[in-house]
Amino acid sequence: MVMTPPPVPPHLPHGVPWAPPTETEHLLYEAGLRGDVEAQLRVLAGTLLFIGVPKAEVDAEPETVYWRALPHESGRTVRPVLTRGMLPPWHPEWVFHSVTLRWAAEFEGWRDPWQLLAVNAGTPAQLLLPTTPPHRAFWLRCYAENDRPAGDRLVALRHGALYGPLAYGLACGAHLAIGNGVPWNEVGTVYSGYTDELDTLSESWGITDRAGWQGELNTLLDARNSPPEPDFALRVREELRSRHGEPPSPDLWRETAAGHAQDLGAGQAAVTHIEELVRRILRYEARFRADGLLPPDGRVRTTVAYDYGRAVNLARWGLSARYCAPPEAEQAIVYAGALSKSAYTSWPEFSAGYALGRVLRFDGEQYGRFYEQSVLAHRTLSEHEGSPWRHIPWR
Repeated sequence: MVMTPPPVPPHLPHGVPWAPPTETEHLLYEAGLRGDVEAQLRVLAGTLLFIGVPKAEVDAEPETVYWRALPHESGRTVRPVLTRGMLPPWHPEWVFHSVTLRWAAEFEGWRDPWQLLAVNAGTPAQLLLPTTPPHRAFWLRCYAENDRPAGDRLVALRHGALYGPLAYGLACGAHLAIGNGVPWNEVGTVYSGYTDELDTLSESWGITDRAGWQGELNTLLDARNSPPEPDFALRVREELRSRHGEPPSPDLWRETAAGHAQDLGAGQAAVTHIEELVRRILRYEARFRADGLLPPDGRVRTTVAYDYGRAVNLARWGLSARYCAPPEAEQAIVYAGALSKSAYTSWPEFSAGYALGRVLRFDGEQYGRFYEQSVLAHRTLSEHEGSPWRHIPWR
């Protein structure tokens, strides 16, 4: 059985303009009106393309990408792909491979010189491309010249969640959505390609089935995935601040945190770790203030945002991997948003907590990729006119 994803009807009611779901479809449509195929190819070179396949077929042969040729109304055959905004609704038995224009150009099945590559067939963003060797060589050139990063940008779906509890929860996961270059407000067919999702969940999370996904999701929602020491140290500072009416000195904070750890039975190595952790937090917060993640007198009260933000994305990854259905993913996302709202007072405060949790775990005071990504996401969400921070009130 071969899946033909349902297209968006190309003929809309009179007087109703077509609204492209994302910038990609908008650019393809506008270039198509101009007859500018080269511009369309350059758009395709900077985005993922999706091939629909039966889930059972992929599960049986996960290393194989079946890309079948289908009949077209022109009388020729086509190999169809979709851009993200044109994907059909989520279905438990149908999944998508994610590929690039380069992969399509190098595909070994182009034996019929009359066969076409059909992008978004039957929609206003349709593009039918000849597939002869010279044509595919040009695809490769466009791909090689593409300098548009796959991630680190804010993307939204026009028909995705924009307001309400679901959008609020999704906005709490926007840091990772920006880093991965996927729409921040989508709970749908894919996050990345199906087999890519399975591989990532297995290799990075040890998740290979629904039970494993549910267990990790619960751990994140309980804020038990991240090490407990950072929040232990931050709670000590908040207690001192409440007691004295002002922030404690670094020495008082460090000594009190170390003493509390000793009182709880921690060994010398653990106590030393707490002392150094306080120093690291102070250095990171100073850098956060310099880079705009915190105001001049700001501080981080808790890092639970890092677990809650990842819970939002793990819900989306589980949906993409078919470990859950949309209602389960949406429920987890809404819950993560509610937990975030109870722990913080603003989007910037949430973002600083998320960033600190991430860099304490992975950056090692290198101020490298993990730190730079956190700063970029914070600035994007603070400044981009389409940011959910600007349209969804924290309270």
